[in-house]
Amino acid sequence: MGTDTPTAGGTEMESPTETEGTETGTEDGTETATGGAMVRVAHLSPDAPNVDVYVDDEPVLEDVPFGDVSDYLPLAGGTYTVRITPAGDSETSVFEGEVSVEDGQAYTIAAIGEVSEDADQSFEPLILEDDNEPAGGDTARVRAVHASPDAPAVDITAGNGVLFDGVEYGESGYTEVPAGDYTLEIRGDTEGNDGEVVGEFDVTVEGGEVYTAFAAGYLTPDDEPAETAFDLVVVQDTGEMSG
Repeated sequence: MGTDTPTAGGTEMESPTETEGTETGTEDGTETATGGAMVRVAHLSPDAPNVDVYVDDEPVLEDVPFGDVSDYLPLAGGTYTVRITPAGDSETSVFEGEVSVEDGQAYTIAAIGEVSEDADQSFEPLILEDDNEPAGGDTARVRAVHASPDAPAVDITAGNGVLFDGVEYGESGYTEVPAGDYTLEIRGDTEGNDGEVVGEFDVTVEGGEVYTAFAAGYLTPDDEPAETAFDLVVVQDTGEMSG
């Protein structure tokens, strides 16, 4: 599923399944070849610099920029100390805490919130359980994650259909749609799903695949500690597993 430059157009939706926002993805993850867990990291903090990521004091990712989503990394099930630092500054932690993972499950650790002192949302990792079982036939499974710290709850529509209803900051949820091209409209949440459109993004999804769309950045960057504009970061989740 790729994102293009925001556009003013829309596409017809074919009876999508509406999904309420939930705090994590589904629990039915993809079992890895080794039986361990698979973990990836997404940098979605709009005012944070590039970061390094450590697991039990071992560097696993370096110089990760905003909007980047890593490949999956294999980990044995267990509890680990995860530390996130500014790139090249191992002595300064913007986050340090324990994260538990289970064998046979895929996870996304999304760094969300803000590092500035006057932050609207504090910096923290959002732990998502990934459902990477391939979708069936001509259907794609799509997850939305709300990671924009100054955005209200949102509805996500396409054409005449509602994909996601009332997704608040820090929430996520899955839905399934027919394969094809869509213009996703991100709107302020309303009862009629007809709120003001704050972003439009062209996307393409293929049958049998799984995708995650992270809504990140600032709606009003001029009023915030960084000029990181609102964007939709879309990644294809299937096919990223490595042993």
